[in-house]
Amino acid sequence: MRAADAFIKALEMEGVEVIFGIPGGAILEIYDALYDSNIKHITTRHEQGATHAADGYARASGKVGVVFATSGPGATNTVTGIANAYMDSSPIVVFTGQVARSLIGNDAFQEADITGITMPITKHNYLVTDPKSLLRIVKEAFHIASTGRPGPVLVDIPKDVSQSDIEFDYPSKVELMGYKPKYEGHPMQIKKAAELIMKSERPIILAGGGVRISNAQKELTELAEAIPAFVVTTLMGKGSISEYHPLCLGFVGMHGSKYANYALSESDLVIAVGCRFSDRTTGNAALFAPNAKIIHIDIDPAEIGKNVRVDIPIVGDAKRILAQLKKYIQYKQRKEWEEKIKEWREKFPLRYRKDGFKPQFVVEKVCEFFPDAIVTTEVGQNQMWAAQFFKVKYPRQFISSGGLGTMGFGFPAAMGAKVACPDKDVIDIAGDGSFMMNIQELATCVHYEIPVKVFILNNGYLGMVRQWQQLFYRERYSATCIGCEKISYEKIARGFGAMGITVEKPSEVEDALKIVKENSDVPAVVDFRVDFDANVLPMVPPGKSLKDIIEVD
Repeated sequence: MRAADAFIKALEMEGVEVIFGIPGGAILEIYDALYDSNIKHITTRHEQGATHAADGYARASGKVGVVFATSGPGATNTVTGIANAYMDSSPIVVFTGQVARSLIGNDAFQEADITGITMPITKHNYLVTDPKSLLRIVKEAFHIASTGRPGPVLVDIPKDVSQSDIEFDYPSKVELMGYKPKYEGHPMQIKKAAELIMKSERPIILAGGGVRISNAQKELTELAEAIPAFVVTTLMGKGSISEYHPLCLGFVGMHGSKYANYALSESDLVIAVGCRFSDRTTGNAALFAPNAKIIHIDIDPAEIGKNVRVDIPIVGDAKRILAQLKKYIQYKQRKEWEEKIKEWREKFPLRYRKDGFKPQFVVEKVCEFFPDAIVTTEVGQNQMWAAQFFKVKYPRQFISSGGLGTMGFGFPAAMGAKVACPDKDVIDIAGDGSFMMNIQELATCVHYEIPVKVFILNNGYLGMVRQWQQLFYRERYSATCIGCEKISYEKIARGFGAMGITVEKPSEVEDALKIVKENSDVPAVVDFRVDFDANVLPMVPPGKSLKDIIEVD
């Protein structure tokens, strides 16, 4: 059969239900074959939007997200989304069209070396040079993206390859020399870790995104209760344990709560699960948890010892290792440690000034009205306020751009999450700067009736940059004011065919949220015109320890 038809049949066999993308010349053969398939295709308005949507779909569902893009600019437009997925270990497969093999290297129309461009930001990538290898490569791509530490895979398919005739012989399994992800932790290392836990008096569990990826919330919660140990999370680890659980202290790091940062800093044992000890989590790595032994559980051996010293490394899948570890644990009361953390919690709660129209107030109200919603965020102050004041209950409820910090991520990611979970409310907590970067996807939401809700914390600035300029650059506000009173997000939303609401004072917040809740089947944008000078606090300045904290006045 035609290779393009065989390719689509292979996607069907992989269980692909939806594809995000935009057609173009080099991938037209594949789109022609897609015409006869039951796979749903969502035509986004930009390939970056398609890639972020596939990423959001993958994070919300646990399935592999799929992207189609044509050659040249279509392919290069996916690069930011691929890098974002790579940094946050999100399983997506991006299929790009390419010019015919005979034209590669000749600067043909819409030619770009996308495999070369994306080599540093993919888990693996392919240029299909032999039509007979196409189906094997598709099978390998999905296997690589979804196993071990997940990540993006790109497959570049020249147009003449998709036009070729091949036999349909789809592989049933994958054998890749040198790629053998390790899932079972070493039994002796697990026993050593258990012994260290039982000896400790001030243990803390640091849960990262790997807990979510391995679906290990139940195992992590049970281990925390068995020890017992308080749990702090990274930004990507939000949802590793319910934030309503008495052992959960919330997220730590640059904008984590003071009590969570203190608890991590004063612990004598850090049990790190599925985290990479990023600089935003550790502060100055040389000053991180100075009195603690460190157990590091991670499926990627390259992360062990990369950023901080580790006393007991355990390589493998978090879900399996946590379950094994719990078998060796006996309950041990640590009264003094519990009392200390209780004291910090009472003394240093998350707080903000209540005068004016504060964005933190909006987030608290959103959490009150939509406690079970999937929440995506853009990047900047809006992201940190969401992380601080929206308490999540379950895994995959909080979706944010962590490692790359990609402005423009949240809205298309929300779109993908809603496609993955149509029965859940999906909300993008946005900033006016970030939302504008992929605002065109409102057309996609309206066209395909994807009722995502966008709540803009509109302060008229690139807020996080303005905050840094205020604190560290002598209030020299260079190029950060983006406010324009002539811009009406309400009218823009309505122009796309969505609901639009403007909120200018705190007393209007609840009525706006009620209207949105009552119109759950309609895409909506609510423009909350909050105070321009609100800052994200507490804050650990760059290069400082987690105990060097700037607090609310």
